[in-house]
Amino acid sequence: MDSKPFTEPGTRPPAPVKIVIAGGFGVGKTTAVSSISEIKPLTTEAAITSMSADNTGHVPSKTTTTVALDFGCITIDEEVKLYLFGTPGQDRFGFMWQDLVHGALGALVIVDTRRMDDCYPAVDYFENAGLPFVVAVNMFDGSLGHNLEDVRWALAVSDDVPLITFDARQKLSVRDALLAVLHNTFKRARAQAGAGA
Repeated sequence: MDSKPFTEPGTRPPAPVKIVIAGGFGVGKTTAVSSISEIKPLTTEAAITSMSADNTGHVPSKTTTTVALDFGCITIDEEVKLYLFGTPGQDRFGFMWQDLVHGALGALVIVDTRRMDDCYPAVDYFENAGLPFVVAVNMFDGSLGHNLEDVRWALAVSDDVPLITFDARQKLSVRDALLAVLHNTFKRARAQAGAGA
């Protein structure tokens, strides 16, 4: 019985790369995964309870929240396929972050400048974890409420962490944000390899 290869001779499937999409409650993590995923995203949305209601001031139309994770994927090219893991935004589900981050190459930390206090825990988490990350200010209503340098200062993010704007509703904007995560991860890996030489 002849066995046939799973792929054409001389070709390989894209390398799987895990990226985490993180941030506070209602910043656009589920929207970003849903906008870019080439498969129907897996979401774990549940109705907002009284425990979450205090966080909805700037997002009054939000009726659900992620309670475990969001999952999607996107093929970048024939060499790289991104597997996207969105974290839950509420503090009470924070215990899941360690498992979701395990094995990730980098992270996209989404920020809502209308609620800066909600942004600190995610930034601090990835700084302490030592995982390369990009801070992405979500352009709610298509506008930027604060100058990016002011956002950098407010979050106390070092200059070597890329700070960008994007729109979680727009596929190409999300793609560019994810590419920024990849570029930052590879840049950091090259720098560490050079330092070790």
